[in-house]
Order: sequence, then structure tokens, then C-alpha cells
Amino acid sequence: MNLKMKQIVLVIGLCFAMTVAYAQKASVTGAERMAKNQSADLNEARNLIKGALGNPETMNDPKTWFVAGDIEDAQYNRENTKMILGQKPDENVMYSALYNALPFYLKAYDLDQLPDAKGKIKPKYEKKIKGILSANHMGYFNAGAYYYDQNDYLKAYDFFNEYIKIANLPFFTGDPIAKRDSNYYLIQFYACVAAMQLEKPELAIPALEKAKDAPFRQNDVYQSLFLEYNKQQDTVNMEKTLMEGMKIFPDSSWYVLNLINLYISADRNDQAVSMLNEAISKNPNNSQLYFAMGSVYESGYKDNAKAQEFYQKQLDMDKDNPVALSNLGRVFYNQGIVKLNDANQLTDAAKYNAEKEVAKGYFKQALPFFEKSHQLRPDETEYMIALRGIYYQLDMNAEYEQMDAKMQGK
Repeated sequence: MNLKMKQIVLVIGLCFAMTVAYAQKASVTGAERMAKNQSADLNEARNLIKGALGNPETMNDPKTWFVAGDIEDAQYNRENTKMILGQKPDENVMYSALYNALPFYLKAYDLDQLPDAKGKIKPKYEKKIKGILSANHMGYFNAGAYYYDQNDYLKAYDFFNEYIKIANLPFFTGDPIAKRDSNYYLIQFYACVAAMQLEKPELAIPALEKAKDAPFRQNDVYQSLFLEYNKQQDTVNMEKTLMEGMKIFPDSSWYVLNLINLYISADRNDQAVSMLNEAISKNPNNSQLYFAMGSVYESGYKDNAKAQEFYQKQLDMDKDNPVALSNLGRVFYNQGIVKLNDANQLTDAAKYNAEKEVAKGYFKQALPFFEKSHQLRPDETEYMIALRGIYYQLDMNAEYEQMDAKMQGK
């Protein structure tokens, strides 16, 4: 190829490149015009801008991305106007457009902050972007509420988080939109609730961790966070969450009791007793603390005498509590079962009968507690099973048959 021919090819190439660049810029301008036209086909506008978003000549121009955002914003506003006028909008179309607009505007903002060829930063779209996001901010909450009501918890979670994301954008610092007000905390909480509905701890836990320091339903957040870590069997964070909760809510026994259960399951009984002693010293009238202490001695140390002592203290404070009554009854009942098993291992008749009498003594002690528990909660299966077993062991045949018939629904 001679020099002249090379020059011709070069000129043709340059002309072609200029034509492509011009075509893409024309597409941006055309899409921009359509976004402003109330009757224009926005799908056509989307097709126009799509090529410009991926073309090297226009993809780094903030206008390209701003126009892409404006197309989605125009779609959102069309449907939102119907709602304002009392007409029926297409919520899925409306909120999908709202969701799609945000990344376009944020990309436009980032490109708009870059220095030009002379090294100067002269943003053209910053003010417009901030104005649009401010105007549409509550729309993300409305979208989240809409999808939550539709049981589409993932979309609800996403929209609630977009509301929070916008409020946290650096360029809104000091702006009213960034204020940590009741709406902010409410929507942050709703994001947690939506994530928990999904049964996805990997979403719920980060959301709850963000919300736990907020002055909005903090107790609910901490308790929910513990339950989510419990699903993961993450005992380290379960304990951490309970310890933090105890400090923030010192008057709540919920954290102490769950921490005690955690310690018991991990055979950390000494820690459980130490913590309960401290809690009882601060709140001696909390009957649940004595129940917890009884549980440590019963399940942890296998010390029936001490368990009986603390369950009795609980019952002294709450005489008509069926659970407290059954706790004390269970201590005697279980000792009766142990003695009965011991008796069944004996071959000497005299020793067998002696052990059975000891067992009966425990069953007699358990009887009034379970009878009163059953009286207070007549449909509780646990109490009926215990009573039937006690009646059988004490040869109370009429009572046994009556309870057996009741359990079989006769």
C-alpha cells in the first residue's frame, strides 16, 4: 500500500470514528429529549442510551449517565403522578424505575467530580442530582412498604436500604436529608424486619448490627440479633450481644436468663452462678433470677437440694405461677424416678421395698405441686403426664384412670 492509499484509509478511519462518536452523542441528546417529553416512548429512550453507556466515546461523560437516570426518573414520575391524581399506577413499573435510577445518578455524580483537561473540577450535574434524590427520597420508603405488604421481603429490604444509603451519601452531609430523625431509624428498623422475614441471617445480622445503637426499639433489635446469632450457633456473638444488652437494659432479666442458659449449655456453671448472684444483689425481688439459679443447680451441678431451695424462693414470690410450681415438683419427681430405677436393680426383696418407699416419698412430695399446676393450666400436657405417672406410682388407680382418659380425649 503506497503512502497516498494509507492516507486515504486513515482519513476514512477518522471519519468513521467521528461518525460513531457523533452518533452516540446524538443518541444521548435524543434520549434526553424523550425523557423530557411526557408522551415519548421511554423504552425507545432506554434503547438509545444503552449503546452510549457502553461506547468509549460517551461512557465517561457524566451526561450519558445522568440522562439514563432521567429516563428512569421520568418513568417513576409518570406513574407517581397517576397516584397523586387518584388514578391507579403500575407500582412495579414505578418502583422498578426508581430503583434503577439511583445507580445511574451516582455514576453521573462520580464522573462529574473528575477534573477536566485543565485539571479543574466543574460539576454540571451535582445540584440536579441532589435535588432529584432529595425529592424522591421518601419514594424508597414507600416502595419498601409496598413490597413488604406484597410479602416480597427481599425487594422491601433492598428499598429500605436504598433509603438509608441515600441519607448516608457523603454529598448530603449537613443536608436535612442526612438527618438521623425518626423516619431514618424507623426505616432502618424495617430493613431489619424484612431481612428477618427472609430467614437469611447473612442479611439480618448486618442490618441488626447497624441498627443496634439507634435510639429506636433498641431492646427489640438486641433480642432479635441474639436470636439470629443463635440460628447460626455463633456462641461468641450470642454472648457478646447478651453482655451488651445487659449493660443497656440493666432492669431486663431477659438478657441475664438467656446468658445463664448459654453458660449452662457450655458447662460454665461457675460463671452462671457468679452472674446470678450479682443480678440478685441488684434486683432481689425478681423471681425469674431465682428460677435461673435453680436451673443452674438442677441442670448444671445436679444439686437437687440447692435447686429446691431456689425454686422455693421463686415460688414464695409467685405462689400461683404454674411453671414455678412444676419446677419444684419436677425436682421431687425426678428424684423419685432415680430411686425407682435404683430399686429395680435390686434382687433383695426387703431392700427393693425399702427403696420403693423412698421413691414414693418423693412422688408424694411432687404431687401437690403438679396438681396445682394442672388446676391452673388444665390443658398443659406436661402436667398431665407427670400427674398420671405419680398416680400410677402411688397406686391411686381412680385418679390414674381419670387422668389417662382425659389425655386420650375420652
